Amino acid sequence: MTAAFTAAFLLLGAGASLSAGLGLLRLPDLFTRMHAATKSQAVGLLLVLVGVGIRFPTIEVITSLVLVALLQIITVPVAAHLVGRAAYRTGRVDRDLLHVDELERALESSGDDPPGTG
Repeated sequence: MTAAFTAAFLLLGAGASLSAGLGLLRLPDLFTRMHAATKSQAVGLLLVLVGVGIRFPTIEVITSLVLVALLQIITVPVAAHLVGRAAYRTGRVDRDLLHVDELERALESSGDDPPGTG
């Protein structure tokens, strides 16, 4: 029975990671690609980690898997934020797609150059 759960989690995780890769190739703009790269990839990795944890339920393996999962959950949003902010500041974002541009107001109030002009 554990083999079925392991296989299910591994296949779901691989499918989520595959959808992240396809999203990077097929989605039209930076923010949707970033969404695919972060959300789907993180969920895919977490599902794979659960599958491995079911297959190898020792304290050493579980400890390592929890550490990998925590580091992934902590670093993925930070990396996505930095990539998005750098893309915005260098003018690589299609501003017509933004409904609310809160960063522009923050940059203007701080005296920085508007995006794409620096």
